[in-house]
Amino acid sequence: MATPGMLYVTMQPKPGLALEQFHEWYNNEHGPTRLRLPQIFTNGLRYRANDGKEPSFLAVYDVTSMSHLETPTYTTLRANRSAREAETIGQVEVTRYFYDLVTEQKAPLFLPIEQLSDKEAEGIELVAVETTLKDESAEPEFKKWYGEEHIPMVSKVPGWLRTRLFKISSIGDGAGSKTTYLALHDYARTNGLGGPEHKASVATAWGAEVAKSVTAKNRPSAGTFTAPDGKTTTIPGEDEVISSYITTEDQLSIPYRLEGSAKDDAPTVAFCNSLLTSLHMWDPIVKLLKEQRPDLRILRYDTRGRHSIPNPPVPATLDLLASDLCTVLDALRIRKLHALIGVSMGGATTTNFAITYPMRLKKFIACDFNVTSSAANTQAWKDRIAVAEEKDGAGIEKLAGQTVGRWFHPATMEKESVVKSMTEMVASNNVEGFKYSCQALWDYDLKPALKFCQVPGLLVVGDGDGKGALVKAMDGFKDLVGDKGAELKIVPNAGHLPMWEDPAAFWEAIQGFL
Repeated sequence: MATPGMLYVTMQPKPGLALEQFHEWYNNEHGPTRLRLPQIFTNGLRYRANDGKEPSFLAVYDVTSMSHLETPTYTTLRANRSAREAETIGQVEVTRYFYDLVTEQKAPLFLPIEQLSDKEAEGIELVAVETTLKDESAEPEFKKWYGEEHIPMVSKVPGWLRTRLFKISSIGDGAGSKTTYLALHDYARTNGLGGPEHKASVATAWGAEVAKSVTAKNRPSAGTFTAPDGKTTTIPGEDEVISSYITTEDQLSIPYRLEGSAKDDAPTVAFCNSLLTSLHMWDPIVKLLKEQRPDLRILRYDTRGRHSIPNPPVPATLDLLASDLCTVLDALRIRKLHALIGVSMGGATTTNFAITYPMRLKKFIACDFNVTSSAANTQAWKDRIAVAEEKDGAGIEKLAGQTVGRWFHPATMEKESVVKSMTEMVASNNVEGFKYSCQALWDYDLKPALKFCQVPGLLVVGDGDGKGALVKAMDGFKDLVGDKGAELKIVPNAGHLPMWEDPAAFWEAIQGFL
């Protein structure tokens, strides 16, 4: 039976370690490697002591089952440290504790910190009380007092959010301390700590009797510092970039790239790429966007099917692709996008995301896609799969040439470097990933749901996409989007990927709406 619990780690950087290096390592490498294991860690939060005592920093991870911490999945993280991690952690005093959950009580409106925005979480206070009993015979009375009197009284303190009681785990560094308990109390930024209700909760006759069985008690207090999100490599300087990946519930790895404004409250624009391309298909327009709108944070990610997919493979759907984006946003603590921009399959995903998750974005731009599929379209994808699978998958190179020739406007085909780089991008797609992700474009129909779209949208299409057929198709459904319809912008001398073929013309089409 699974025993939920907590990994509780105190840290004190040594005098020679710069705090900037310490935080950069923890936020960008150490914490995220754990959070990429959602089957083990449901969250990971960092705190800083606000009582002036050492250790100054605390990391807390909720664990689904404590037995996971003895598996190679977790232990190899500690055994195979990167050079940066080894160099940094050697300059930090680290103490790790494993705790099993005993009981938990929450305020009716309590929400876990990871479900709050950064502004909502800022200032939440954590009080940790460690108690060691004289012997195991005192445990029944201690737990009874905690559950029947102490927590009910603590819950009357203004600002109280949650109390959890843990016992030192039977595994890990503190396994020998059989009678050590840890209570964690969460309070809102405005609270009654030190007030009459709080004083009353620690000054009862029953509590005094229980205290006779206590040999040691420690009560540090900490304020929220930051919640780490998934980051792996960082490029410093004027063009700062964070590149990493998110792991979904079905164990799909989704690479992402975060750049642009580093301000905490910067509005975020996300890009959803087409089938057979990577997040780098947006390079030309992102370059322009960073020049024209330095106030924006920019998020790109590789959609499902670009790389290998989990086994057993399952066909993608537009709902699954929209859910993947939600997973990325949740992991990066982005509550609401300023805008979502997608093309082709990404355009359909963008539209579906706006319909399904209207509270997660302010506006959307959907490019070069249709809201319905056809039997002929489905057969075309099956034929393309057959080409890609030729010669044990080497056929993807043949498909790449065919695809780019079909996508691009004749004027674009004259640009050798533009054609070459896109052909190489398509040819490097995972074959099995393509086979199952393209099925999201089989037998779908978004048209009935368009009228329910509550999010303002802009439609964009290259004038030569499908030799003009897609212009006609998008013009046919633009008035069906929401109550007022959506404007359709046509990019001249461009085909299926106008943002790649002519980024300046594409920017001209979207800048006013964006």
